[in-house]
Amino acid sequence: MQTEFDHIVVGGGSAGCAVAARLAERPGARVCVIEAGPSDADIRVKVPFGLVHLLGSDRRNWKRQTVPMAAAGGRRVSVPRGRMLGGSGSINSMVWFRGTRADFDAWALPGWDADTVWDAFDAVEARMTPTRLPHPHSLSNAFGELFAANDPGAPPTPERQSAGVFHTNMRNGARWSAADGFLRPSGADVLTGAEVDHVTFDGARATGVVLRDGRTLRALAGVVLSAGSIESPMILMRSGIGPAADLKAAGIEVQVDAPGVGDNLHDHPGFGLHFKGRGSGYGLTLGQLPAWAVSPLQWLMTRSGRLASNTVEAGAFYSVTDSAVPEVQTHFLPFLMGWQGRSIIWGAGYFADVCLCQPRSRGRLRIGPDTHAPLIDLNLFGDERDLDMMTAAVARLRTLLERAAFGSRRAPEMFPGPDVTGEALRETIRTRAGTAYHPVGTVALGGPLDALGAVKGVSNLWVADASVMPRITSANTNAPSMMIGWQIGGHVAAHAKRNAA
Repeated sequence: MQTEFDHIVVGGGSAGCAVAARLAERPGARVCVIEAGPSDADIRVKVPFGLVHLLGSDRRNWKRQTVPMAAAGGRRVSVPRGRMLGGSGSINSMVWFRGTRADFDAWALPGWDADTVWDAFDAVEARMTPTRLPHPHSLSNAFGELFAANDPGAPPTPERQSAGVFHTNMRNGARWSAADGFLRPSGADVLTGAEVDHVTFDGARATGVVLRDGRTLRALAGVVLSAGSIESPMILMRSGIGPAADLKAAGIEVQVDAPGVGDNLHDHPGFGLHFKGRGSGYGLTLGQLPAWAVSPLQWLMTRSGRLASNTVEAGAFYSVTDSAVPEVQTHFLPFLMGWQGRSIIWGAGYFADVCLCQPRSRGRLRIGPDTHAPLIDLNLFGDERDLDMMTAAVARLRTLLERAAFGSRRAPEMFPGPDVTGEALRETIRTRAGTAYHPVGTVALGGPLDALGAVKGVSNLWVADASVMPRITSANTNAPSMMIGWQIGGHVAAHAKRNAA
């Protein structure tokens, strides 16, 4: 096996694949992408509905959990993270949003203003070609007509109150991940099943990585960490870059005292309403069993049918205060979701959630005695204003759902139930809410990183994934992660070109 490259990219997820594509543009560059998990050669990855099974996979999902969070009823919350080529983009619902222009302007960092990143999104979307979900359920179409739109059939946008069927990164009824759009065309070398332990240094210069199995790989032009908002800061801390006191307690020699590594952790908190009723949405019923039985053949033959659904088919953006900018995102699923400990139960129904576009609460990630087991504290509802807004958002969502033209497919709310309001609803949200699986911010630009994504205090080491976001974008984070990889990958390639001149 070759052990020396120009560039090593740690993590073959959404951002890492985009990084690899930019680095491979440099003539003669030897690029290696190291992925802890297996390849994405699994039919469940390509079949959109397969995400239901992949989220429970031990092999393709890191299946991280938080520590008990005091403000969320002392609960642990799941933090699913993809562990294969394509990363979380291989187990997600493929929903495509840039965020708002104001999201990026608020970062107030050179090179990350809305005009610049909008150009980068154009380049990313030329490869990913997001389009409207082609065969949504009639319930999804009805939900998507809640608000009048300037362009009927357009997707909802976090820029204004809107609803619609989502755009997704699917092609011909199948998942089209960053591994498809960026990694495979790049020609980069790919090493799967290889978990990185730490980065190596010669003085303050990053020189490569050591894998957990003891193998060492060298990088002549540098290392880019694109392992995600949980694993990238963990690799940095195992490499001696992080809060000095925590590193010393874990027995790690300090390379750079960087208190911001692991800080600023946040996610979109989410809470769902569950509806169940005969003749409503998809589900397990006697009447639907024949349709489920033929769905695999239907997908194989025509790339349509139930298995071509990404489950999260439609949604909306709206406010609960007098804000002109939406404060809440709703994801609508025309499927019955379980609410009593199991995701799949008998019956038919649908599901709609509330997620805060800009949560105020901030948590942190720390390294513990087991340096490969992160201590994740999202600090959900650490700022009570998040809980206040979510409670108001549920009330608004109920009103919107009453307006939706569901007709005979309308079903009653089963959880938490229409009578759960006020303080009872507030406490139910506190003790049952989770997240939208969008953790960000743990190695922020302008904090441990400079505006180009380079780690401060060392050279030839960059971070490029959702961990670099100083503040979360106002919708799903998969598209912004690819944009971040594209941008920082370009900066790394330019750095290597200058040094080679």
